[in-house]
Amino acid sequence: MPKTTYDSIKPPDMSFDDDDADSNIKSLPQTKSIWDLCIQVTERAELNVAKGIDGKGPFLKPCLMFPGVVQENTNKSVESTLFVVGAKSAAKTSVILRFLDRDEQPKATTALEYTFGRRSKNNNLHKDVAHVWELGGGIALSNLIEVPITKQCIKNLSVVICVDLSKPETIWTTLESLINTIKLRVKKVIAELKLECPSDANLLIADCLARYGSDHPDKDAVDLIPIPITIIGSKYDEFQNFDPEKKKIISKTLRYVAHYHGAHLCYFSSKMEALVMKTRGLLGHLVFKTQLSKSIQTDHTKPLYVLAGMDASNQIGMPQAVVGARSPMDQWKQLFLSTFPQEAEAMVPEDPTKDSKYNENIIDSVRSQKDEELERFKKQQERKMRDEARREGKLL
Repeated sequence: MPKTTYDSIKPPDMSFDDDDADSNIKSLPQTKSIWDLCIQVTERAELNVAKGIDGKGPFLKPCLMFPGVVQENTNKSVESTLFVVGAKSAAKTSVILRFLDRDEQPKATTALEYTFGRRSKNNNLHKDVAHVWELGGGIALSNLIEVPITKQCIKNLSVVICVDLSKPETIWTTLESLINTIKLRVKKVIAELKLECPSDANLLIADCLARYGSDHPDKDAVDLIPIPITIIGSKYDEFQNFDPEKKKIISKTLRYVAHYHGAHLCYFSSKMEALVMKTRGLLGHLVFKTQLSKSIQTDHTKPLYVLAGMDASNQIGMPQAVVGARSPMDQWKQLFLSTFPQEAEAMVPEDPTKDSKYNENIIDSVRSQKDEELERFKKQQERKMRDEARREGKLL
């Protein structure tokens, strides 16, 4: 997976005036690094909280999950977007239904589908809204990713990538394709946002890095995606019966991929209520900013639950050196592919009407006739335009 850089984005000054917590964000001197910014964000957040204890505020409060990220302390309604993608039949719809607490039978998703959820605030006068998008078809329709990922919603956007633990032969292909597509789209949107509102674009980068902190041992060895990403390993009820060594390779590989890209990682099964509640809690935190336990699970013999920034390469371990592998990511890739050869996913043809799976003799005959009529009409129009041009002396 190629490493994405954001060299063109300069970090903002996140300092807040003691007398006015809503003061404008200014640019940092270029002598400060992005990690200096993260430290400054944390210090200022703690200062604002201290002021609140003294009865003078606070106007800002630290994020419950990531102390270096500050949020507005307001009762106004907030709209967030949750975008769920992943492999075919990887329980994407089940994850959404259980998150929204809907007792419905999951149905196959056609292309891009939308639903929403609401949650009342403490005063019950306002409700937060979660716009939920689901992309069906596996990686075949990944070009539709640009529909939900826009500069209008990226500030409150979270992406969930579902992989089927019971089918390891699809896991790497799914992750690599979707992560690369998401990274490219996010980079493009942030570049567009920077032209219109540089402070918002810079804040996304700063919040992303603050999840790891300046003292994280891997801060210079990761390629973080500047929006919250969650990798969900579904169908754990089937996966738990796998051979222990295979479970270890799959779990450690997923941990490294999630850690490298700054993603949360959790296992899910619609048949195991404890995992449903864990997943609901994580997604609720992402879209509604609810409290979230920092308790993690990294034991590969149990369902994984690892939050972004709370893992490390030395805790995950490394596979044996592989000839030709240029990076730790390459080593994990080679180990995974040698253990679980990947299946090629069927892609949607450029013209689905010519797909042999959808043959209908009567309809195809009429369609063919209409295509021929359209071609004749086009040629007649072209001939007519040439004749008119000759009469007007515009065509020699």
